[in-house]
Amino acid sequence: MPKMVLLAEYVSINSNDLSTYANKAEITVEVEEKDVTTYGSLGWKEVLGGLKSGSVALEFKQDFAATKLDSIMWPLLGTVVPFEFRADQGAVSTSNPKYTGNLLIKAWNPITGSVGDEASVSVSYPTSGVVTRATV
Repeated sequence: MPKMVLLAEYVSINSNDLSTYANKAEITVEVEEKDVTTYGSLGWKEVLGGLKSGSVALEFKQDFAATKLDSIMWPLLGTVVPFEFRADQGAVSTSNPKYTGNLLIKAWNPITGSVGDEASVSVSYPTSGVVTRATV
């Protein structure tokens, strides 16, 4: 059974490689469940897939220096920008597919934490439009 340990994910937002800041990245895609049950269903629920949607959850190690994470993300607030994620920073292949699409940068919480905590940022963004998976 194949196994994999995530050691070097590739995380790009708006063509900015943010892999050096990210320590967690998740892509979730789902389809609405539409109940189409009728009396002809003989007491069994029937469902069809409706609209598709997705979300991206990220955790970054914060960096406020010029041209670093905060200065990259701050201007994107309120915009829809492209993303690309891969399980490994290596070339796209059948064993390292890339997931791409667009996401809405709907929030940015640059400062969070308590005394003694590392400076980190956790965010979640909805996708906008199609999310694709490619192996070439």
